[in-house]
This record gives sequence, C-alpha cells and structure tokens, in this order.
Amino acid sequence: MATATATTLHPQFRPPSRPYLSSSGVLIRAPVRALAASASGSVSAPAQREAAAGVGVPWGCEIESLESAASLERWLTASGLPEQRLDIQRVDVGERGLVALKNIRKGEKLLFVPPSLVISADSEWGCPEVGNVMKRNSVPDWPFLATYLISEASLVSSSRWNSYIAALPRQPYSLLYWTRAELDAYLVASPIRERAIQRITDVIGTYNDLQDRIFSKHSDLFPEEIYNLETFRWSFGILFSRLVRLPSMDGKVALVPWADMLNHSPEVETFLDYDKSSQGIVFTTDRSYQPGEQVFISYGKKSSGELLLSYGFVPKEGTNPNDSVELLVSLNKSDKCYKEKLQALERSGLSESESFPLRVTGWPVELMAYAFLVVSPPDMSQRFEEMAVAASNKSPSKPGINYPELEEQALQFILDCCESNIAKYTKYLEGGSGSPQLSTNSKQANRTLLLKQLARDLCISERRILYRTQFILRRRLRDMRGGELKALSLFSGLRKLFK
Repeated sequence: MATATATTLHPQFRPPSRPYLSSSGVLIRAPVRALAASASGSVSAPAQREAAAGVGVPWGCEIESLESAASLERWLTASGLPEQRLDIQRVDVGERGLVALKNIRKGEKLLFVPPSLVISADSEWGCPEVGNVMKRNSVPDWPFLATYLISEASLVSSSRWNSYIAALPRQPYSLLYWTRAELDAYLVASPIRERAIQRITDVIGTYNDLQDRIFSKHSDLFPEEIYNLETFRWSFGILFSRLVRLPSMDGKVALVPWADMLNHSPEVETFLDYDKSSQGIVFTTDRSYQPGEQVFISYGKKSSGELLLSYGFVPKEGTNPNDSVELLVSLNKSDKCYKEKLQALERSGLSESESFPLRVTGWPVELMAYAFLVVSPPDMSQRFEEMAVAASNKSPSKPGINYPELEEQALQFILDCCESNIAKYTKYLEGGSGSPQLSTNSKQANRTLLLKQLARDLCISERRILYRTQFILRRRLRDMRGGELKALSLFSGLRKLFK
C-alpha cells in the first residue's frame, strides 16, 4: 500500500481479501461510559478527559464481557434477525464465539442476517449532514466506513447502531494497536513488523488527508474531539478485523453484526455471502456440529502473520495449512553485473530487494528465478531480462525457467538467506532482544505479556517453516553434490583402466 499524502485519498484500503469475518475480537459488552453528544456533535467533558488520559475511545467495551453480546442479539432480534440456531458463549478458541444450540448438519445454511442489519456505504447516516459531505467528496469505501462508524458512535443512543457499537471492542488486539516500541521489540525477527508499520503509516496518512481536505473545512460537522487519530485508529481496527466482501452483492464491503461473532478455524473453508433465495447474509457449513460445539468460519487462506496483523491471534503451531513466511532476498552490490541486473528487475517492476513467500510445501518459482538472476555470471547477461520477467510473474504463459548450470548456486543462495533468517529468530526466541519496560499497571502488564506471547507464537511458527525449507535445501544440495562426486569417481576409475 502506498503511503497517503495530503492530496490523495486512500482508495488502496481493501478488506482482508476474504468473504468472511472476525476472530478474537468478537463483540462483547461491559457497561460503557456514554459518550454524550449534542446535536452539534460536541463531546462531553468526561469523554474528552478519558481520551486525553489515554484510555482510548469512549465507546465500545472490554472484550472480557458477554453482556453486550446478549444485548446486541436482543436488539437484532427486535430489528428483524430470525431466530438463530447459534448462541454466543465463552469458548476455548477466541474467548467468545457462536456455539450450536441444536444438531447442525453439513451443508446447512445459518445466520440469515437481512441486508437492513448490515452496515455498508449505502447505510443511512444518523447525521445526514456529515454523510452528505463525505459523499460529495467521493471518499472511498474504507475511509468512508471508518468515518461512518465514528459518526454513529458519537451519537450514542441516537444512532440505530448503538447496540452494535457498544458491543465492539474498545481496543482490538490487531497490530494496528501495538506501539512502535512493541513492534520493534517483539517482532524484530518477523517480516510482519514492516507490514504493521506500513499499515499504521497508511492509517495515519489517510486520517491526515481527510483532516486536510474535509474535516478542517467543516469543523462544525467534524469536531476534532470526535474525529481524531485515536478514533480513526479504532475504526480502522474494526474494519480490518470485521469488514467482509460479499461476492453475490457485486463485491460490496460490509460489516455484518452477529456474524462477526464467529471465530476462525483453518480446518473450515466456509465463508459469508448474500443468499438470494433467503434474502439474507448466510454461510453454509462444511461439517456437522453437535449442541454446545463452537461453529467456525474461515477468514481466508492467510498466514499466521496475516492473522495476527488484522485479527490479533496466532493459530497453534502446525495447525495452519496456509502458513507462510516472507523471505527477503537481495542483489549483491559487489556483483560486477549489479547495474545490469538491477535495470532488468526495474523494467519488470521489481527492486534490488524482494520478498517471496516460503511455505512448508515449498517456495514459488518466482523466488527461484530471482535466485538465478542473483547468481548468474556476466556471460549470461543476455538472459537477465528473461530471469527478471520470470521473477515478477508478469509472463502470461508462466513458462518454466531452468538453468541447470546455475541450480546449485541458486539453491545455495536461498539456503544462505534462510539460515540468516533462522539466526534472527533464534536470537529473539532465546532472549537476545530487549523489550519495553513492563507497566506497574496490572492491566497494561497483562496486555504486554499477551503481546509477547503472540509474538513468540508467531516467531516459532515462522521459524518452523524456515527450518523445513533449510532441511529440503540441504538435502537437495547434498544429493546434487553426491551425484557429482560419484561421477568424478567413476571418471577417475575409467582413466585408470586405460592407463
């Protein structure tokens, strides 16, 4: 994602590409301090003091409570949600989740949330004047919906979405809420750190852009006490963890109350979509459930790092079949052909340093093509362009690219990169990295311990993939070199026979 500037709105924001929803941020409600707002949209003094004290946004709830989830369900039922075969309860995976009330068969449709109970860019604004300004400025869906959430939250009971917003977590565990010091200390070995920093930068840039182009010009409708960086960080955190794309509604992005109580399992592939026959948002089970058993949905084929980035959790090691880790590879600046290789990469939209995903099952052909380019000698300069195109995956036919004479060097290059990364993970996991000072506040101390554990779980999972890749590469290189030694021994024996 490109960094937002003061002159361009951020159309790049997309929901995590999945037609599904949330995870450990399942909506719960504890008694919440009301955010008093006058008709003009000003915030009460207690709410301002709370925000100034660093408590966070003055709406939403602590995630430990189930009370607001029950309140939300009562409101949804009164507003047209059909009787459900699921109930919100405490669960082992995700703290809260939807569990089966009755036997549920494989292939059943569940939820049936009507479009009238879904938040999208078409939803009616509680404060029409604010909505009209946003629409006139053609704000893209993501910042549009982020602003919508803040506007409705500031209206408290005057908003029809009050029960939903009261059930949203006050502070999600997504990496958007980690401080720079926490990211630097706990994710020092993981490539997810850079993505988290970029995401935070994008959110800040988008807010600054809205502030410069819209909010400052309509300060009566967008008072800074309500529309500020802290509230936008909250609203984007909600969107990153809950916004879904509905294929059968022309790809519309939406928040689906109640449905975002569902937790993720890597063992299921079912997702949310609009069902024309029932005229509701549903998902179709891909397995059966017994009464009292938690019902899961998929958040998409995401790595453990991506799940932590948006949803704030890491699957148990070895349980995520879609897990991967990004491997950073670079040209050697001391290479005699560095300039020619860099030019070839740039013509294909690549740079001197690129990241490629490693999986337990192997690595992409693009990585191998990049490695071929890195190790290729000057007499292969006529092939640089071909290698760069293959590394960029721009070739429509995706032809196999193979240079037997370079294969051993290319594999050794990838192995060296893997082992360098393994050393970083091992240093962190063995305590070689510092950490922010623990707060004397028990709540903050507990949060810090949780973040450290999430980071360790992620690093262990990512290092596991690197170890697997290392094993495969070492074995292949051993076999290749063993074959060469056999050939040399045979050739030497034949020479002796003819002496």
